[in-house]
Amino acid sequence: MPDGKVFVSWRWLLEDAAVQGFNVYKATGKEKAKKLNATLVTVTTGFVDEQADSTQTQSYFVKAVVKGKEAVASRSFTLPAKAQPYFSIPLQTPQGYAPNDGSVADLDGDGVFEIILHQTGRGKDNSQAGITDPPIIQAYKMDGTLLWSINLGKNIREGAHYTQFMVYDLDGDGKAEVTMKTADGTVDGKDNIIGDATRDWRNERGYILAGPEFLSVFNGLTGEVLHTVDYIPARHPSSNQPTEQDLKAIWGDGYGNRMDRFLAAVAYLDGKHPSVIMCRGYYTRTVIAAWDFSNKKLQSRWVFDTNNGMKNFAGQGNHNLTITDVDNDGKDEIVYGAMTVDDDGKGLYSTGIGHGDALHVSDLDPSRPGLEVFHIQERFGDAGANLRDAKTGEIIWKKASVKAGEDGEGPGRGLAIDMDPRYDGAECWVAGAGITGVFDIKGNKIADRAPACNMGMYWDGDAYSEILNGTTIERWDTASNKAIRIFDARQYNCVSNNGTKANPVLSADIWGDWREELIYRTADNNELRIFSTPIPTPHKLTTFLQDHQYRLSIVWQNVAYNQPPHTSYSVAEKVKQLASKAVAVSQ
Repeated sequence: MPDGKVFVSWRWLLEDAAVQGFNVYKATGKEKAKKLNATLVTVTTGFVDEQADSTQTQSYFVKAVVKGKEAVASRSFTLPAKAQPYFSIPLQTPQGYAPNDGSVADLDGDGVFEIILHQTGRGKDNSQAGITDPPIIQAYKMDGTLLWSINLGKNIREGAHYTQFMVYDLDGDGKAEVTMKTADGTVDGKDNIIGDATRDWRNERGYILAGPEFLSVFNGLTGEVLHTVDYIPARHPSSNQPTEQDLKAIWGDGYGNRMDRFLAAVAYLDGKHPSVIMCRGYYTRTVIAAWDFSNKKLQSRWVFDTNNGMKNFAGQGNHNLTITDVDNDGKDEIVYGAMTVDDDGKGLYSTGIGHGDALHVSDLDPSRPGLEVFHIQERFGDAGANLRDAKTGEIIWKKASVKAGEDGEGPGRGLAIDMDPRYDGAECWVAGAGITGVFDIKGNKIADRAPACNMGMYWDGDAYSEILNGTTIERWDTASNKAIRIFDARQYNCVSNNGTKANPVLSADIWGDWREELIYRTADNNELRIFSTPIPTPHKLTTFLQDHQYRLSIVWQNVAYNQPPHTSYSVAEKVKQLASKAVAVSQ
């Protein structure tokens, strides 16, 4: 914060019901820590230190107060002298590479997140021929200590659609594992080689259409491979070196464009234990394989294949997916673009709308029971923007695309966030295809011009989402119906990733109160910078990470075309409910 002030925030947890409030402490330089608050902090989980001394180190911690007694101190957070408005993590970026998508998880069991980072070299989209550099995955502690590097090797192509890395505690030991597709020549964090390092399966155009394919689980702390199985599905059911004609018959083309479109996630299919979800294909055939990790081994749980009598589910996938419990039975479903697969691996429903580039799932319309899905239709059609019931697939409303060219393209992006307090529920809009303006959750146009159509995040002090695009955060101004910029990471030498997709390394609630942090790379690729909001808020909410859907959204955020994480509930409605409850108690 400016003017010699420091904003300190901390978590409110689901298990904090007995906590009456908090005391905030600060140690400056070598001095003993002193309590800063004159009265117990109860209404929020934030405090503004009005007497900060930026010339010295300042360490802050809080103590919860239960039944009038202070509990043990939290971990402290230290600001160095002359601190910058971001947290810096130095990187060991390989020559010619750049930091790209990231994830966070506790790899060593100490209760603090580590950062898992995809370092990208020369990459190619599936539709583009050419040799790529091997994808590299690294793990860092928050102080910049490099824990390990995994080189996926020359037989895994570099690009947004090939490597989806799932980071999650799969066996319940308090330490996260890392799961990825691997191939001949993958080198783990202990220099162990998977498969045959002498084999080069790249063809003269740079595509990898032959050779074995694996799925591997790695130790999150060391990067050592724990178990490897054959990837499901294989390119071809019986041949390790299929012809292009064979592949075209199975996937729709012979050069890997449709075949090598991968998605991934983690889901609680039984409501109790996490399973890894690995997916292949969405333009034509779609195969989703669920895996359990038990006794340090991957075990197949079920396989969903549109070729097995599920033709109405074919061609319905997105470049992204969502995991959540759509039918409220305590078990997760896979929302896979325009269709949804039930927890048992059977098709729940298919809308038939087809492929799209963006997907948002939450309680988008609080006036309706359950969750809703905002989806777009990439090809020209009558559902270029559409809202459906997440449980049944019922189309609530839709907006037709306007055909703009010979290719019949629909909108390339869409966004649904609750940014306008004048309307209940989320506001929705798309980019392109002649669908203009901003719509309320009932499908009524409420603004003629739409803001950037990329991601959303919670940053300022109210209960409504901001608009995240590239390195900028914008607030929707209701007086002018325009977006007003309130933050830009470019002033701190940061850049976004993935070209026009323009996303950060990660956006997630990883620190502080319930609001979200942003992680960007610096322009020289040698550093990550984490930004946390300096704006106080009057609202006290549990950390988003304790919302099941939101936590699993952080796992899949690195997948293909990055989408923002969503809670399973309306944040604005939650704030209204808490305020109403507080009024009732005071009366």
